[in-house]
Amino acid sequence: MIKVFKERILTVPEKCGVYMFKDEKGKVLYIGKAKNLKLRLRSYFQSSAQHQPRIIAMLHKVKDFSFIVTDNELEAFILEANLIKEQKPRYNIILKDDKNYPYLKLTINEKWPRIEIVRKIKKDGALYFGPYIPASCIKETISFIKKHFKIRACNYNLNRKLEPCIQYQIKRCSAPCAGMVSEEDYMKSVKEVEYFLKGKKKDLILELEQKMKKLASELRFEEAAYIRDRIQSLKIAFESQKVISPEFGDMDLIGFYQERKDTAFVILFIRNGILIGTKEFFLKDTGYMSADELFEEFMKLFYIKDVLIPDEIITQNLPKWHKEIQKWLSEKCEKNVKVRLAKSNKEKELLQMAQENAKVIFTTKISKHIRNTINTLEILRKIKHRLNLKKIPKSIGAFDVSNMHGSHSVGAFIWWEKEGFFKEFYRHLKIKTVSGIDDYCMMAEIVKRTLNDLDKIPDLILIDGGKGHLKTAIESAKEILNEKFQSIDIVAIAKKPDRVILHNGKIINIQENSPDMLLLRKIRDEVHRFAITFHRKLRNKSFLQSPLEKIRGIGNKRRFALLKHFGSVEAIKNASIEEIVKVDNMNTKLAQHLLNTLNKK
Repeated sequence: MIKVFKERILTVPEKCGVYMFKDEKGKVLYIGKAKNLKLRLRSYFQSSAQHQPRIIAMLHKVKDFSFIVTDNELEAFILEANLIKEQKPRYNIILKDDKNYPYLKLTINEKWPRIEIVRKIKKDGALYFGPYIPASCIKETISFIKKHFKIRACNYNLNRKLEPCIQYQIKRCSAPCAGMVSEEDYMKSVKEVEYFLKGKKKDLILELEQKMKKLASELRFEEAAYIRDRIQSLKIAFESQKVISPEFGDMDLIGFYQERKDTAFVILFIRNGILIGTKEFFLKDTGYMSADELFEEFMKLFYIKDVLIPDEIITQNLPKWHKEIQKWLSEKCEKNVKVRLAKSNKEKELLQMAQENAKVIFTTKISKHIRNTINTLEILRKIKHRLNLKKIPKSIGAFDVSNMHGSHSVGAFIWWEKEGFFKEFYRHLKIKTVSGIDDYCMMAEIVKRTLNDLDKIPDLILIDGGKGHLKTAIESAKEILNEKFQSIDIVAIAKKPDRVILHNGKIINIQENSPDMLLLRKIRDEVHRFAITFHRKLRNKSFLQSPLEKIRGIGNKRRFALLKHFGSVEAIKNASIEEIVKVDNMNTKLAQHLLNTLNKK
């Protein structure tokens, strides 16, 4: 195979681009970029190359590769990042946290602006502030804004007058919907919210003090007292903020700690000189990567998400591709973004704080991992002993079938290892070869299809069912795995009462609440949940489908024309062929086919 690759590499151009390694099933194992594709690919297959164990393991599985040439290095960088996000290759670093972070959105693009919590940033003319991590911080902030600035948080259409809601009654909104506040006064409150979120303490306090004095001079003492109390609350709020340095503006500081095979990253989010949040990441099996490569991969995967990018990103290491990262981020947020090392003493102190936090996160995770590993290993030893297995089951797979009267039949497979459920190995399968109600044949189909698709086989396979399901699964696994079958165990796990059925017919009660039995039931319940969820999704989708969608020859255009003309499917059923032919794009033959099909249902 290496000889074949070397011959193919001779045809690869010496240009920049992205390359992908694939396994025998065409699944992408690794995605990389290179300034010179030919040289980079050749480096993997040179006999003198000294690769890390992770790369060696990957190369053993590589059966094919492909590449995409790009016009420049920036295009290669962006394409690689997008492909990794989409494909999630096993041998690339993947950030497990794929959620978007919470932001505060001030809709100054609307006539009556409002404040809301969002997780997606759009180029819509609104102001965005954040990210706020942990999310509890954002709830406290929005509650403070509603209490002291009284701008709306609802999304009602204010083109017509409405009755004021309870937020007005409890003095959390000035009710622009009911005309209780002028547009001028309301916009002043919006401006104050903007000052508050941007940390412009002096501007906001000065403006409120001037308003208070004006009200006092007009003998409106009650309103002046209210402003006085707001000023006091704001001063307390500003004092509680972790002010780093006002001249810093917006920046992210990224620190990391690496030891042996694993790495921890911590990001400090500073906005308007205020520390508004931190986020930590723990990455496994990164020992083969240099600090330079780690920072590049991490930044690429973090900032490709829907995040508000600051003016500056200060890192512990400056990646080799940092100029491409700068260009990419600058184009993405349409402003000049700098990626650099710390310069001032204050920046170095903050970066040191990020590094120390990364070390704490690393130590905590490793300690927890060691404790969990010891506990889990003991539980797995008990399972081996109780079920008389061939070996300690370090990985467990589970199968289940779900159907209702033979319709929308599906199968499900899940994977558990010592650290929990691995979603990347989960499988949903629509039953293809079985019609009607035949759970045994359905189980045979999903076992064969799944085991044929998996890169590796679990040590223990659980079948959600009884003796018949177990017998079918064993026969199917033998057929697919051949000699590999001898190294695994397959058992069934049934309900009411909870019990395990071994291949020899022996039944073991697992109703007790010992850790080993709880784990088996937890895995059984997870595969059942996964199967039922998929089954319900397909069933609900079917219920919402129009009967016309399943009729050959009736596409979207004809379907809409028929429904527009007759008003309902029932009316179409009761129509004559002559009436149907009058509809645009319909003919006699198609009208006859339509009526025959509908009246069969």
